[in-house]
Amino acid sequence: MVESSEARKRPSRGIYLLPNLFTTSALFAGFYSIVLAYGGEYTQAGIAIIVAMVLDGFDGRVARMTNTTTAFGAEYDSMADMISFGMAPAFLMYSWSLSSLTEAYHGQLGWVIAFVYTACCGLRLARFNVAVGTADKRFFQGLACPSAAAFLASFVWVMSEMGVNGPDVVLLVGIMTLFAGVAMVSTFTYYSFKDLGTNRKVPFAMLLGLLLLFVVTAVDPAKMILIASALYALSGPVYYLFRVYRKRARQSV
Repeated sequence: MVESSEARKRPSRGIYLLPNLFTTSALFAGFYSIVLAYGGEYTQAGIAIIVAMVLDGFDGRVARMTNTTTAFGAEYDSMADMISFGMAPAFLMYSWSLSSLTEAYHGQLGWVIAFVYTACCGLRLARFNVAVGTADKRFFQGLACPSAAAFLASFVWVMSEMGVNGPDVVLLVGIMTLFAGVAMVSTFTYYSFKDLGTNRKVPFAMLLGLLLLFVVTAVDPAKMILIASALYALSGPVYYLFRVYRKRARQSV
């Protein structure tokens, strides 16, 4: 019996286990980070967000590799990202540091900064979902939510290992949280790295560089993740300034 063209075009409404298992695991890690931060376990809370970022990087790739991409999976992934990379980092930064800003100024500045970050994450996810299918997959418009969350979580991880208390660096934390939020909703261009691991050939030097990066990260993961995420977060504004400079240089010739 030949399947009709309408049946072939009808989108699958099933729920595939493997990619959604990664999404659920990332959601669990984000939720567990909130539980840990509420209990004052800030180092573990930051690590949980990093774990969520790693798991989130697998669900989409697994879905594409196994041809199990569905509309349900895409929506579920966005909902999980809102918790793991929107709510969890904001609550971590507030409970670890920004709450002291509220107490010092007898106002609501601390949680307002945390909310701005959360709202920016939601806006970033909504814009990304709308642009799916039309945007260049090699680049992101605005800082990706997992990268912003890793930037903040790794900072808490490093500071906690160094014995630095959140209230001691509250002004820096406020600036970093606002920067991460604004970077997510900005129009800065960020390389997505999505074309790596495909059939496209890469230089041998790049493979050696990636191997060296993994080795160095294994030696001191907290500092290396912070350095890498900070450089990546700054790459968007730096590239924008470079393009503006090059454009003005061409106009002056």
